[in-house]
Amino acid sequence: MEEAYDAYPRIEERFLTELDESLQARGSDMLYDVVAGLSLPIDSIVLDVGCGEGRQAVALAQRFGFTVTGIDPVGRNLELAAAELAEVASTSADLRARVRFELGRAESLPADDGTVDLVWSKDVLGLVPGVDRAYCEFARVLRSGGRAVIYQSCFATDGLTEQDLDTVSGGLDVPRENMDSAHTESAIAAAGLHVDACFDVGLEWGEHNQEYRGTGGRRLLHAARLLRDPERYIGRFGRWAYDIMLADCYWHVFRMLGKLGERVYVLTRP
Repeated sequence: MEEAYDAYPRIEERFLTELDESLQARGSDMLYDVVAGLSLPIDSIVLDVGCGEGRQAVALAQRFGFTVTGIDPVGRNLELAAAELAEVASTSADLRARVRFELGRAESLPADDGTVDLVWSKDVLGLVPGVDRAYCEFARVLRSGGRAVIYQSCFATDGLTEQDLDTVSGGLDVPRENMDSAHTESAIAAAGLHVDACFDVGLEWGEHNQEYRGTGGRRLLHAARLLRDPERYIGRFGRWAYDIMLADCYWHVFRMLGKLGERVYVLTRP
């Protein structure tokens, strides 16, 4: 040990300098590359399940010429999505005709059987109770040969302790079973969907977000403040908001540390 403490200071600065050099981590936009690899025709019918504020639905229509319906259970999200579409469509007249937003849930999609070419769902299914019903809905609405691109970021790894699990699951209202990748893969199989590809994102997207947006480091600082003076934030925003914020901070930090696994599934309905 003495030898290490003698040697380490001699290389520490060079080591830090090398760590400051970018490894060119890719971000979540690589999901669009996954879609491009499917070679779907430009008139494909797409459901963005859990569309949030609509940016991805709009991007899918812009990049690939798809006709996209964004589905979300939160009315405010749909209002923001409509505003996003209106802003973008002001410079792209045909976009308004190819994108729309509708209230709905992953477990009960507002779409007819066998009418959809692609289901896209980015970081939503971890929050869905009864995720097996969601995958059955995907299978129902997809045409034969239809595809799905699913990203989920809250799979527990061996590095996640029970206390960590309780913090993330409880604060973000994530069903515990959804943090088990085996549960998700069982639901996919039970729905009759075929897994064409499955890959772990690893630490790359978290690294990318930190490098270009400072997300992880900022959330680590926020977690420290939340833990040091909880009553300050509980008094101003309420306990429920405090629990959500702390869990979200932990999610970003655990993601960067590899305690939470991120996985992409590419599926086909046979």
